Amino acid sequence: MEFRTIVDIPEPGFRISPFEEILFVGSCFAAEIGRRFQEEQFRAMANPYGVMYNPASILHTIARLYSSVPSAVPSNQQSAKTAFLTLGTNHVYRLKETGEIVDNCQKRPQSLFTEEELSVEECAGYLQQAIDILRQMNPEIHIVLTVSPIRYRKYGYHCSQLSKATLLLAVEKVLGNPRKILGDPSNPRSPRNPRISYFPAYEIINDELRDYRFYQEDMLHPSQQAVDYIWERLVEIYFSDEAKTFLEEWRPIKQALNHKPFDPESDEYRRFQEQTKSRLKELQEKYPVLKEI
Repeated sequence: MEFRTIVDIPEPGFRISPFEEILFVGSCFAAEIGRRFQEEQFRAMANPYGVMYNPASILHTIARLYSSVPSAVPSNQQSAKTAFLTLGTNHVYRLKETGEIVDNCQKRPQSLFTEEELSVEECAGYLQQAIDILRQMNPEIHIVLTVSPIRYRKYGYHCSQLSKATLLLAVEKVLGNPRKILGDPSNPRSPRNPRISYFPAYEIINDELRDYRFYQEDMLHPSQQAVDYIWERLVEIYFSDEAKTFLEEWRPIKQALNHKPFDPESDEYRRFQEQTKSRLKELQEKYPVLKEI
């Protein structure tokens, strides 16, 4: 008997290679997954200007990173091959004085701002602008869109679901899904955006795991076990065979490097350190780029 439903992950049409340059922009879920990529020795950058929850703020980060001063872009991101954009909410805050959407209220009085909800069209428009900037930097870049599974209690759970639904419809619009989203007859997906895919992190949490044991104590954020599972699903579909092989070879060395000894001055631990260094050197000889990280 099968006691859960498995979420199908669409074929992305590309694979992530070992040590690849990757950009993550979006909610704290993007930061969590980006950190995991960094731990696995990918050249990953996550939220260089802080966590960004809505599509407008994601655009602001990408515009600031790539458009204004291209020479200021870190060398490991000038040729980023993949970008993950993770949407958290369609709620934005405008500074009354200027009418501009702010990315961070910086603990200023709430009276200085108005809260708004972006429409599907507005969310899709901001996303498309961000994608256009990324493509100007690298026409071959692959872009992965995700919707964060983290719920927003302050909106109320019904309104939180409406916010997620708006983001999901915006993603569909950007993907160019053959279904007529909002009466838009423009087809098909592949000629419009062949290098954009959707990773269903939101659906994996809500439809596949679907249990509060996969949440942290606040019952809002995914637990570490849930994040690990999403990582496994991501690796399964998006990683190349070479990347999967490297992860298997790197895992025991990473665990050894993170080991905290009971007695760091013991001869046994010194031997353990020497063995770890020897294994790391062997791996670096097989993957020379590992020496640079």
